[in-house]
Amino acid sequence: MAKAFGIVTSSAEQKVAGVQQRRSIGAFSFLGRYRIIDFAISNFSNSDIDNIQVYISSKPHSLIAHVGTGRHYNINSKRGNIDILFPDEENLNEIYNTNINSFIENLERIKSKPFEYVVIQPSCMVFSQDFDALLKQHIASGADITTLYHKVDDAHDGYNTCNVLHLDGEKVTAITPCLGDNATEDIFMETFIMKKDLLLDLIEAARQTSSMYTLSDIVSAKCDTYDVRGVAHEGFFAPITSLATYFKANLDLLDMDKANALFHEDWPIYTRTTDSCPTRYFAGAMTKKSFIANGCLIKGSVENAVIGRGVTIEEGAVVKNCVIMAHSKIRKDAVVENQVIDKYATITAGRKIIADFDKPGYIHNGDII
Repeated sequence: MAKAFGIVTSSAEQKVAGVQQRRSIGAFSFLGRYRIIDFAISNFSNSDIDNIQVYISSKPHSLIAHVGTGRHYNINSKRGNIDILFPDEENLNEIYNTNINSFIENLERIKSKPFEYVVIQPSCMVFSQDFDALLKQHIASGADITTLYHKVDDAHDGYNTCNVLHLDGEKVTAITPCLGDNATEDIFMETFIMKKDLLLDLIEAARQTSSMYTLSDIVSAKCDTYDVRGVAHEGFFAPITSLATYFKANLDLLDMDKANALFHEDWPIYTRTTDSCPTRYFAGAMTKKSFIANGCLIKGSVENAVIGRGVTIEEGAVVKNCVIMAHSKIRKDAVVENQVIDKYATITAGRKIIADFDKPGYIHNGDII
């Protein structure tokens, strides 16, 4: 068993228009069969970290229903557990919905964990990481805090609500917002490893400094006090910070090279499964470069799309560059392109809905268009 417990933080500063209206980012459907939080919890489970706290800042119901007891994440119920923690009521002013304030509300639960170390990762980023190996590296380095970052060459596009690590070799000198001024940046993955007692000290220091402080803010302020190191992440990385980045992350993984950088045979991504019939492909159906979940009826054309469970695409319908969530219906001869279509929506016969690829459209849950 690892020497650490895990924390999955919420990300109140990230706003995904439309989709987030009904659920937190961690509960978003991903690739037709996963939820975004599955990647964070699977990282812990595969790293033998099976005592986990999941923090939610708002709209907890969908995430609670999906995570449940955590049995489907291969968490040993005799020695491990998942606690889902959320405020009794959401702050009226969102500036107070920080991870530090979430920690303060649940301070005794953190103190009660019988582990020397804590590993913290966000619920709004998709990546795979072996935290067992990273924890061992952290302990061997003698650092006070180890952080994780991903180097990108398109920081001006899709990372505007992320933070950037400033590095002097391995040493972190500051954590600041990504302003998009430079194409190449070390994007901070909001991931920390430290001793539990140090986390408690940082929570108290943040509380005394500002009610708006996040954990990143207080760590940045303490870079001269503590030995803070940065470790580069390798592989697929996607922050879900907007509708466009959510859309892009889904469609990027239709590229097998990118998919192979995220999914590994020895690193399963666990999720809650749903038993249903296999997808049926009827005469005249055409599919190309798409992920299609089980239980669908495909009679039309699907290209470069992610299709969730139980979706119906009728004859003559054309679906291109779309993310369609479970149980939606694309009726006869409809055309949808560059759209995110939420659950139980219906696009009526003959309707044509097309957006720009860089600015995808969104169809609300249950809407009839």
